[in-house]
Amino acid sequence: MRQSLRLTGLLLATALVASCGIFGDDDEELKPAELVDFDEAISVKRIWSAKLGGNSEFLRVALRPTGDGARIYAASQDGKVTAFDPETGKQIWRTNLDMELSAGPAAAEGFVVVASKKGFAILLDATNGSEKWRANVAGESVSRPLIVNDTVIVQTIDNRLQALSLFNGRPRWSVQRDRPTLTMRGSASPVAVGGAIIAGFDSGRLVAVDLESGAVGWDILLSPPQGRSDLDRLSDIDGALAVVGQDVYATGYQGRLAALASESGQVLWSRDISSYEGVAADWNSVYTIRDEGELIALTRRNGNEIWRNDSLLRREPTLPIPFGTTVVVGDLEGYIHFFNAIDGAAVARRKLGSKAITSDPYVMANRLFVQSDSGELGAYVISEDRPKRKPPEATDGE
Repeated sequence: MRQSLRLTGLLLATALVASCGIFGDDDEELKPAELVDFDEAISVKRIWSAKLGGNSEFLRVALRPTGDGARIYAASQDGKVTAFDPETGKQIWRTNLDMELSAGPAAAEGFVVVASKKGFAILLDATNGSEKWRANVAGESVSRPLIVNDTVIVQTIDNRLQALSLFNGRPRWSVQRDRPTLTMRGSASPVAVGGAIIAGFDSGRLVAVDLESGAVGWDILLSPPQGRSDLDRLSDIDGALAVVGQDVYATGYQGRLAALASESGQVLWSRDISSYEGVAADWNSVYTIRDEGELIALTRRNGNEIWRNDSLLRREPTLPIPFGTTVVVGDLEGYIHFFNAIDGAAVARRKLGSKAITSDPYVMANRLFVQSDSGELGAYVISEDRPKRKPPEATDGE
């Protein structure tokens, strides 16, 4: 189970035993939901695929493709960073960093940044992949770094948010929060809103930090710990944060999903929904995955529920990412599922290899990019071809 794999800390053994009881004692209940066939309502086409490098199965890393409008960048766990033409999949450059990577890439301002397992942030030139600098951030990062103006933001698993100079990698400021005895393996990737960086921490706190000075603007407890045991009191904010306009959306494990005003941290609305995958949003809705794998869509304005879909229970789905008129998730067997964003109905399914997809899909313009744990990258479009009925075992592009 993904949840068991993410548990770390002094009480790991106890936590693993307890987590296995979440779905009951019956072994049958622990099995992933079986996929069922359906009539496809849209036609999805894979336009290209590429091998990135070594696999990252079970490592719980934060490697996800990203783009800058002109190119797609992706990194593999064994240290390879590659730039592609998003239209054709043609490789533009590849750089081998000779170290295990744990997060990234991020791309902006003509640069690409990744984070290594041994605690380095590495900046590359987006034009040709040449290395500009390596900076020691003294901790593994399993959240995607961020480039904002002339600053690189990195968050490490010891609950430190750090700002580095884009020009030379020198530290500018650092903010740290206490780390509980027991946490999930993972960190929320920080986001930029106006002149602030907003980050979530394992303590359940959501913090806004001034980009230039590192001063904390506001600090709220999104998910207050509850219960007596360390396991019961897990309240990590590990999943993705979403930003639409000046509103921020976040959710914590064993906590709640909330909409907040970015300038003040004021909670605009909240719902009791536990998720360690986080939140995605478009202009109308917010989307999340409950711990067991149930997809949920809420209205962005007030948090009213729109739909739920439980067809992927225990299939360890990724966060639902808006793509055209659909939301898209990957699962533990390498399937990519497309659901109607309005009512949650399944509308298409494709397969990207045989390994799990644990990184969230990424959308740039009218293309969807998905990276599997085997180190394969696939690019997809919704075409105008007439959809075909496909059994669950069918693979795309064949």
